[in-house]
Amino acid sequence: MTIGNPAGNPTDPAGGGPAAHRPRRLSTETKSALKTTEFFIYLAAVVAVLIASMVVGTEEGHRDYFRADQAWWYIVILTVGYMISRGLAKSGSRDPYDESH
Repeated sequence: MTIGNPAGNPTDPAGGGPAAHRPRRLSTETKSALKTTEFFIYLAAVVAVLIASMVVGTEEGHRDYFRADQAWWYIVILTVGYMISRGLAKSGSRDPYDESH
């Protein structure tokens, strides 16, 4: 009976296989979403849509031009746009990686 990794199993880093010689990761994919300008612009746009929907209401002799369902539809569109912008940002940029993360 042997103790440890008798066959040099490549999936065991202690066994001396290829997994033990992984290159260090020097960068992450992108900055955190909370550190990006588009996140704050997205939040401001969502708040602006909600405020506009609340302010534009039914007045005497006029119908409600900006109903709640329409406001939420615009927020969905903003959300999709934000997700696309994050996807494009993640597709090619790098952020330095600090192993203390």
